[in-house]
Amino acid sequence: MKLYNTLTRTTEEFVPHEAGKVKMYTCGPTVYNFAHIGNLRTYLMEDVLEKYLRYAGYDVKRVMNITDIGHLSSDADSGEDKMLLGAKREHKTVLELAKFYTDAFFADCAALNIKRPDVVQPATGCVDEFIRVISALMEKGYAYKAGGNVYFDTSKVEQYHKFFNFKEDDLEVGVREGVDEDENKRNKNDFVLWFTKSKFEDQALKWDSPWGVGYPGWHIECSCIAMKYLGEYVDIHCGGIDNVFPHHTNEIAQSEAYLGHPWCKYWFHVLHLNTAGGKMSKSSGGFLTLKKLEEEGYSPMEYRFFCLQSHYRNALVFSQDSFDNAANAYRKLRQRTLAIPAEGEADAEGFARYKKAFCDAMDADLNTSLAVTCVYDVVKAKDLNGATKRALLADFDKVLSLDLLKAEEKKQSALSAEEIEAAIAARAAAKKAKNYAEADRIRGELAAKGITLVDTPNGTTYKIQ
Repeated sequence: MKLYNTLTRTTEEFVPHEAGKVKMYTCGPTVYNFAHIGNLRTYLMEDVLEKYLRYAGYDVKRVMNITDIGHLSSDADSGEDKMLLGAKREHKTVLELAKFYTDAFFADCAALNIKRPDVVQPATGCVDEFIRVISALMEKGYAYKAGGNVYFDTSKVEQYHKFFNFKEDDLEVGVREGVDEDENKRNKNDFVLWFTKSKFEDQALKWDSPWGVGYPGWHIECSCIAMKYLGEYVDIHCGGIDNVFPHHTNEIAQSEAYLGHPWCKYWFHVLHLNTAGGKMSKSSGGFLTLKKLEEEGYSPMEYRFFCLQSHYRNALVFSQDSFDNAANAYRKLRQRTLAIPAEGEADAEGFARYKKAFCDAMDADLNTSLAVTCVYDVVKAKDLNGATKRALLADFDKVLSLDLLKAEEKKQSALSAEEIEAAIAARAAAKKAKNYAEADRIRGELAAKGITLVDTPNGTTYKIQ
């Protein structure tokens, strides 16, 4: 198997630290809002990677963090705390907010057939580990205290920018314009390991530490959680491409300073899902969720199929036309796969030949687009009987997880079709009379009974959840 390694910017043969075993770390969500479909693309492609490694015979242990401690809104460890802003917005405590959006995230993952990692660790559960590692970095001379905060001293590492070989003087303060320089830093690239002072003093979650009451910086949590559950070596570290700098750069610096040896060999980064207006982001406010797609009549598998048709290292542009084309293609594919008769006995030679083509595609830097082509090749193959086709599709779906042979379950509602249509008509009448509160009440009452209304230009339809 060959994978593109962001660290070396080359496609390399994958060789884990320990033969037959893979230690895999995934940067998890910051749980202050729903994940948008761009976030989910990253987790979906990481899911395919994990499943293919297992399919190829590796014993995989995958760890994911949950960022439930304040995540700052700028690369310079300044700005407002996203968790605190979310808690204020929704009149919840920070921990209530974190629980709600963690559950929502994993509900989206389940709908998309994304396997839950073997270990899921919220950052709030590892504060002792953060303090222990920061203390060790201070003892080794890699960290210092200034202005009430503890900083990592990037000048002490031999090569700070491992991903991109920048010259120190070429780097802008705080990565981007408009970010104030932190005058406590010795070097412009130093980053906070522990806060006791910041631009906002109403941080909800704080802990005692040797440096005063405060809370950890964002970057230290992933290093510590990975080391706690995976040990001193990580084979593959995953994340979105926007994590490369500063987050993953800082992870490498602090982890290798603490351990005294190279830490992670392969770095797997998924490119953005873009709209016509650019990168989809929660901070922009206009993001698209999986639930919104479902409300519009699409299935999670149609979105999974849309993502698998593109290589993870290509930016994927989401438009209504491109998504509709993918959704229609998936529906037609499912009709064809479900219609394949389970006749005869599976042909071992034919099975092996088509499986090799599938593995060749996946071994070539996880080429899911070509793997999907292999699915079509099986469906239309004239040299395979029905039993062999179904066996191959079931085998491929261990990785692609597209439910190609899963018959759709008939869903029933406590309400009859006539009762639902009457409620839809009553809602339409309420909207026409500008009684929007009544219209919302009817929609909510139906939703509570598992019925989702879908407003279209041609009228309102419904789905039974």
